[in-house]
Amino acid sequence: MIPDRTKIYNNKNPLLVALSLCLLLIVTGNSAAAQQQAFSYTQYMDNLTPFNPAYSLLDKAGSIHTLARRQWVGVEGAPVTYLINGNLPIEPIDGAAGLIVFNNQLAIEHQTEVNAYFAKGIQLDPYSYLAVSLNAGVRSYAANYSTLDSNDPTFRNDVRGTKPNIGFGVIYYTGWYYLGISAPELTITSLGTASIQNNSNFRSHYYFSGALLTNISEDIKFKPATLVAYARGVPLVANVSGTMYMKQALGIGINYSTDKAMAGIVTINMNAFHVGYSYQFGTSSGNLGGFNNATHEISISYRFGNGAASNPNLL
Repeated sequence: MIPDRTKIYNNKNPLLVALSLCLLLIVTGNSAAAQQQAFSYTQYMDNLTPFNPAYSLLDKAGSIHTLARRQWVGVEGAPVTYLINGNLPIEPIDGAAGLIVFNNQLAIEHQTEVNAYFAKGIQLDPYSYLAVSLNAGVRSYAANYSTLDSNDPTFRNDVRGTKPNIGFGVIYYTGWYYLGISAPELTITSLGTASIQNNSNFRSHYYFSGALLTNISEDIKFKPATLVAYARGVPLVANVSGTMYMKQALGIGINYSTDKAMAGIVTINMNAFHVGYSYQFGTSSGNLGGFNNATHEISISYRFGNGAASNPNLL
């Protein structure tokens, strides 16, 4: 059970605060080239579980999260992403189990991934916890090149691949901050013929994450968060965000990614329901469409079980 934040703030170690803030600044200060990771979304600060399933233990209620993301609106064949994940708490052992389903479409390319996971937490002291997770599933990739021009031998052969996937996550957390590292996509075998296409979706991916919740006043809280993604052969991408919460009901935030994209985020917490929307745009004239081709992202979550009727844990 996560302890009361009032007690945590009164007992927090200034050295830990400084260390966590330094880590957030260091990892988000890296520059990166503009190439996407396997998948990404701007509202990771409200649903980190797909990147690190150990995060599911930060909320003791069960939950279902859905997300739809459409990039570069107005561009034919632009990426479209759908994500759903849910978890059930296993209170007697301070654990959780859940399922993550992800689908991404980009022109002729389609990727689907399904992972089941189990997470277990241990209490290190009255105010801190360590959680670990294991996940396993499959990744399926298809590129229908023959639909481009069936008469051109260059595009005659489609590419198909389905491979097993395993992963892990570790997260250290208290009631007011967390630091995590994870590799939810550890590719066991090569993609075979599709590896010729230099496909990054079947490479192992690694993530570092962190967030800190601070009290600005009795009714206003501020949460900076970061997510850093790395895969071999793909430039490191760092995201940093800041969200202001008013009475734990309304959140207004901003997100910046080192692949030269920025987003505005609005979230609403209504008892057991959470609704979020983000509007992302390019910040460089070299980005596709610049400000003209925006990315829209909508998320809807529902919490159930113990504590579901109260406002959710903002971490």
